[in-house]
Amino acid sequence: MARFLTLVFFIALTGCTKDPVPQAEFQQSTFAEYVEQTQAWIRANRRFISDQSEQEVLLNSPFERKPDQPSNKAVLLVHGLSDSPYSFNDLADSLVEKGYVVRTILLAGHGTKPEDLMNPKLDDWVSAVHHHTRLLAAEYDDVWLGGYSTGANLVTSEALENPEVDGLLLFAPAFKAKSKMVALAPWAKYFVDWADQDLEENLVKYDSLAMNGAGVFYQTSERVMALLDEHTLTIPVFMAVSEADSVVDIPLVTELYKTRFNGPKMLTWFGETPSDSTLKPILRSMRLPEYRISNGSHMSLLFSPQNPLYGINGLQRQCNNGQEDEAELSCRQGTDVWYSAWGYREKGKIHARLTWNPYYDETVQDILGFMER
Repeated sequence: MARFLTLVFFIALTGCTKDPVPQAEFQQSTFAEYVEQTQAWIRANRRFISDQSEQEVLLNSPFERKPDQPSNKAVLLVHGLSDSPYSFNDLADSLVEKGYVVRTILLAGHGTKPEDLMNPKLDDWVSAVHHHTRLLAAEYDDVWLGGYSTGANLVTSEALENPEVDGLLLFAPAFKAKSKMVALAPWAKYFVDWADQDLEENLVKYDSLAMNGAGVFYQTSERVMALLDEHTLTIPVFMAVSEADSVVDIPLVTELYKTRFNGPKMLTWFGETPSDSTLKPILRSMRLPEYRISNGSHMSLLFSPQNPLYGINGLQRQCNNGQEDEAELSCRQGTDVWYSAWGYREKGKIHARLTWNPYYDETVQDILGFMER
């Protein structure tokens, strides 16, 4: 998303649209059937990037985790554009420990190969969230929805239309993108296939972005903004944002938090200075030289420092971070780096993307305390 930046509309019209291919089914009558059939779909359609194909299937699969004791409270979590359910691997475990049943879903076009994002339509994502919210509400009394980035758009829209939703957890909600060029994506997809193409190295996230995927993301933001313009929410809402987020218009998001979310609410601000001093958020400074962190990123809210892929010693170091090729090469060769939002530069420093939350334990306690209240 963050690299969908410049002159996309003026690229030579050399792309070609693709014939649609079947999407994975998502309206099974039970969640167990959904997981089983989605895993089979991933297995049959994924372009594997390692020799651990079954591990890749499981990492990208929707999942359900349950506490040891029976529960009447549950959370459905929805990932962002180009991501996978793995985004919630750490948070799911933390919620389960406190007695919540947790489910995640895989949005159409994800989990297999980047060109599959040329196929989904807005309704594929909206309908999947709605179906699995209703499935969860039929089994549990207390149903929360959580979403990251694009997923936050989808669950907020669902909550605005579905009275069965009891609360929201929103991480870097992408109600409006920083880049005005994103608005061109629904039309640009008819002329060019890709907003960005890179070598695929990430086990749980696409490194490339199909233009259609960017277009559907934009439609999710337009939809949630239209609903928020007409309605307010009075259910509990927890929101976490990074001040230096390179993807999201954070001042607009916090203005909506202030004016359209009118029930119990909590805002955690990862940065130094809130865009509105009246918000009274929980402040988490992201100037952390002891961790070589310069600021917080769009993707740094959800992962524990111990996460095996994205943590301090994780396997997925994000060196493609909007800097010069020489700096990226040095990062890939293992030089000591600092960590930041995409595109951040500081003289004398090489920055990889910050992919973990240095306040993860505190954030979990904030979330759980808020939910219990």
